[in-house]
Amino acid sequence: MMGYARVCTAFVLAWLAWLAGCSTTSTTTSGPVSELRPPPSAQAEDPDPDRRARTRLELAAAYFANNQPEVALPEANRAIAANPNLAPGYNLRGLINAALGKDDAAESDFRRALAINPRDADALQNYGWYLCQHNRHEEANAQFAQALALPQRRESARTWLAQGVCHARAGRLEDAEKALQRSYQMEPGNPSTSVNLAEVLLRRGEAERARFHIRRVNANVNFVSAQTLWLAVRIERRMGNSAGVQEFGQQLLNRFPETREAVAFQRGQFDE
Repeated sequence: MMGYARVCTAFVLAWLAWLAGCSTTSTTTSGPVSELRPPPSAQAEDPDPDRRARTRLELAAAYFANNQPEVALPEANRAIAANPNLAPGYNLRGLINAALGKDDAAESDFRRALAINPRDADALQNYGWYLCQHNRHEEANAQFAQALALPQRRESARTWLAQGVCHARAGRLEDAEKALQRSYQMEPGNPSTSVNLAEVLLRRGEAERARFHIRRVNANVNFVSAQTLWLAVRIERRMGNSAGVQEFGQQLLNRFPETREAVAFQRGQFDE
């Protein structure tokens, strides 16, 4: 299923990594994060271990948000060294280690975060997503279910989105549609939800409903990608609309000519 895998990977996973991961702290930055320097309190090594841990954790989160996991990791290590019971520190370090391909370390960190605070909704969601990415779907769903059972996460569109994508990866399309519909109802402006819901609906034979969602995404120039146009092509083809296939296919060729989606369109490889 080239369309689904490609959309999930290129459009959703990065979105979820940012949503799930960076929600662990309230750090914000202004200006390029690449120019970050340790704040004075970090340079002077604040004698208070809790403040020192928070400072290092904020810095690690900022580096990670700027796609610098190799720089973020030492800061996360320093945060945990300052406060070994800092659950958000292990949670963030789990995300960092996962980004660096250090799977054993990542899982150990997520488990440690949840051992410290079993009701940490962010850690539950992040660990669930980690498990889903490693095709451990039942374990992942258990983590999502625990997160959604918490009062502070029950109405989380992002957790429903993560669970929906994971259900779809496992081939549970009915469950995927239900979870993604919940996410869409809570946050209808999230393009990741609409893209994944459109893909699931297409796979379930609901091309008309799929068209509604993907057209909403493609109507916003900021959300259009090779993946979203390719999904639109496949939906129009399923509906027997050759004019629509050509319309979105031409947009794909014009805007993203070097992509695999454009090559597949030119070759007529609609089902890969």
